[in-house]
Amino acid sequence: MEFFTSTDGTDIHYQVLGHGRPIIFLHGWTEGANQWLSFAEELAGHCQVFCWDARGHGGHDIDPECDACIPRMADDLYQLIEQQQLQGVVLVGHSMGALTAWEYIRRYGSSALSGLCTIDQSPRLITDQHWPHGVYGEFNTTHNVRFIEQLETDFPATVLALIGEGNNSRSQENYQRNSRGFQKMHEYLATLPEAQMVQCWRSLTRIDLREVIPSIDVPVLLIHGDESQFYSQELARWLSEQIPQAQLHIYQDADHSPHLWHRELFVSQLSQFVQGL
Repeated sequence: MEFFTSTDGTDIHYQVLGHGRPIIFLHGWTEGANQWLSFAEELAGHCQVFCWDARGHGGHDIDPECDACIPRMADDLYQLIEQQQLQGVVLVGHSMGALTAWEYIRRYGSSALSGLCTIDQSPRLITDQHWPHGVYGEFNTTHNVRFIEQLETDFPATVLALIGEGNNSRSQENYQRNSRGFQKMHEYLATLPEAQMVQCWRSLTRIDLREVIPSIDVPVLLIHGDESQFYSQELARWLSEQIPQAQLHIYQDADHSPHLWHRELFVSQLSQFVQGL
């Protein structure tokens, strides 16, 4: 694992594999670089692939001073691209990683990019009477305040409830019977730095990147699950209509992580997308 030191003194860990067009994989909330390593290995034959642990996540030491927010992650991404002198970069962001990519574009533009792939994410998590495309299609400010209070009381159980009580019948059933998968998630979530994860969630729910979406001027591959716990197919279509150079794929029988449910399809479509840039 390599690292660079961000402008605020935080060490950011990453792994790099292969040679060719640079791809940077950006993981979701509570996750880390390990989510992407198996995908990176498949693409490393013709690409230079970077997988990072976003600040406050992955294998980083617990640091109470770490500012685990989306704007800082976007700054870290800019610094990684600059330090490695990368051009023609393809960003691949799942969930929080998509927000990081969009915030990077808002702050730094797309001159270093050749393409973007975002996976099952809304540019605004909070819903209101004018925006129905956030979490669950109904997750307003009051709901979020209550959710954060619950996170601070019992972080693992609250995150599991967010997943298990979402809009996916398979997850609902597994959550209700406390399946082995949910037990393993609980064990994993209990190891995370709760204060940093809650701070990060506050950032996720403060940010509103809707204005960025129509300004994206590079080709975009949109991947969404038709049974996402959190987001609707209407959101996927809204993004597709707003982004000038978008191609949308909605994976069948897939949740918030459609790339995991249809791994071979995702690798194939991402490879074709990259090679066509």
